Amino acid sequence: MTAAADPTSWYRRPMTWTWAATGAVLVLYAVLAWQRRWMSDDGLLVLRTVRQILAGNGPVFNVGERVEASTSPLWTWLLAGLGTIPGPPLEWIAVITGLLCAVGGLFFGLDGARRLYAGPVAPAGALVVCALPPFRDFATSGLETGLVLLWLGLSWWLLVRGKAPVATTIVLGLGPLVRPDLALFSVAGFVALVLSLRPRWLAALGWLGAGIAIPVAYQVFRMGYYGLLTPNTALAKEAANSDWPRGFAYLADLVNPYVLWIPLLLLVLAAVLVRRSRVLLLTSLAGALLLALYVVRVGGDFMHGRMLLPALFVLLLPVLAIPLTRKTIAFVAGVAAWSVVAGGWLRVPYEGTHLAVSVTDERSYWAWATGHEHPVLATDYLGQDVIRHAVDAVQATKQPAVLVYSYGDVKQWFRFPTDRPYVTMAADSMGAISNIVSLDVRIHDGYGLASDLAAHSSSIPGGRPGHSKWLVAAWEIAEAGHGDYATDGQIRIFQPVEIDAARQALRCPDVREVLASTREPLTWSRFVDNFTGALPRTEIRYPRDPRAAAQCAPAK
Repeated sequence: MTAAADPTSWYRRPMTWTWAATGAVLVLYAVLAWQRRWMSDDGLLVLRTVRQILAGNGPVFNVGERVEASTSPLWTWLLAGLGTIPGPPLEWIAVITGLLCAVGGLFFGLDGARRLYAGPVAPAGALVVCALPPFRDFATSGLETGLVLLWLGLSWWLLVRGKAPVATTIVLGLGPLVRPDLALFSVAGFVALVLSLRPRWLAALGWLGAGIAIPVAYQVFRMGYYGLLTPNTALAKEAANSDWPRGFAYLADLVNPYVLWIPLLLLVLAAVLVRRSRVLLLTSLAGALLLALYVVRVGGDFMHGRMLLPALFVLLLPVLAIPLTRKTIAFVAGVAAWSVVAGGWLRVPYEGTHLAVSVTDERSYWAWATGHEHPVLATDYLGQDVIRHAVDAVQATKQPAVLVYSYGDVKQWFRFPTDRPYVTMAADSMGAISNIVSLDVRIHDGYGLASDLAAHSSSIPGGRPGHSKWLVAAWEIAEAGHGDYATDGQIRIFQPVEIDAARQALRCPDVREVLASTREPLTWSRFVDNFTGALPRTEIRYPRDPRAAAQCAPAK
């Protein structure tokens, strides 16, 4: 009797168990990530741009201000496309899309490993993804992490498959549009493709041309439309600067709490025992090292583990699944045991604390601050006092004004007169705020993520990772308002000399150049000027202190 004719023989087939294990780990990851579903305030920042696109105002954060406040153009436009679906709120579209992308990335990574070893495998490395809280937290969150995992998994799957070089290079070329730093893996992947297939140099050039066509086209658009070489968020976070000590501390913050070196060592030893394509294994190692070194170099981030997830996922790609043999079974069992302990008990020491300083368990913080276990809708954030009071201040403003918060002895919102026909707000945590108030309200953050003025200001030495800038609201009063007193009675929250200095600084050539590039009408001449001046404009920095900036000298 043949195996095909035997009705009970299916469970003896190794590939049956491979697919069953793959399906089980994908379901496990999806369930674990869904249990921690949420929308971060930074994710809501992306949705403000998506709403502007859907309203016909273009890929901007504020009407009439061409600022690229989203790090991932591909994620922004993907959500804009899905946002045309009637019915579900954008927040839920972002959460579910991120989850599906993350699970899809894990699937392609697992199937890539199966193809790499050309036979039955056990999903050992995938257990690390399931066990680590950051992989579960940022599968949703409204940020581009799910799309990052999908792109990495698909790129790896195509490289292992090795049968569609043009399609592979096109997908690899999308890396900078998923996140600018992923260009590092794009380069590593293209080198691996060439070394694996060894094409003639003309064919390799053709592949390269296909790969860079889309990112180059978008870069031309970015430079002409926004007037910068990078997203505005890269300026706000000074992504070109170095802070190695803080970066290594950020790396330790991910590795140490989960004793992450244990499963990684076990998986490396298992991979050595089942050696396969050296080119692909070295690609994984090189890509992970490059991505991790970049994050460490810039000083990490304020969200626990988030920025290191791409590097860790790339490192795991060849061992997401490995052959289960007599030589490897002990290592696989060790990883499984670690995953149970890590998933059930190992946590960062600050989980559940209510502090948003340095590196933070962002999901835990916002669940506490909003009073919602799963804060998804922007309106869920009204449970946080600062955000609720900010929204109340906008809704209570019946005439155009500049809204500024006083952090002094009197903590409240004040209104300054303006000649402009709209409300301008200098806000903190403006992701949720910007999705609750009208799209006509101009919202600027002192951190510079969505503010052209703040992004080009100098950093605060030793400031919080990713939030090291803070432009005082005197600049907003000087730029859009007039007078020194709030309209809410004769109250002065800034000294006249500080506002006057900001008005003087706004006349400086560098500041005028920045504002002209983002706020002048986008004529063909303006597009060309933006494009040709993108490099020097990206390098503009002026002092955050208005009195120092009034001297029209670059920041030191």
